Amino acid sequence: MHLVPLIFRLRQKSLIRGLLLSLGAFFSGLRLAGFPYIEHIHGSNWEIAALAGAAWGMAETARCLQRKWSLYHAGVLIVLYSDLMILVAIVALLALS
Repeated sequence: MHLVPLIFRLRQKSLIRGLLLSLGAFFSGLRLAGFPYIEHIHGSNWEIAALAGAAWGMAETARCLQRKWSLYHAGVLIVLYSDLMILVAIVALLALS
């Protein structure tokens, strides 16, 4: 029996890992842009790291797609579309600089 949780086993597919990477990148990108204070919104070069994290999360989510169509496959596609929106939001925040 493995003592390491599935989320830390990088060779195995994990939808939770992809979700956590994407959401973490989104919230860190918002924070790097100065988020809760609207008058301090600015671009930051450090958002490239958030962009890389979001891309990694999207790749992890894409690994979970199955060849045969099912409701799980449809759910993963919806999560991929939300990951794409996160990538676009981070690029938009990056363009503020």
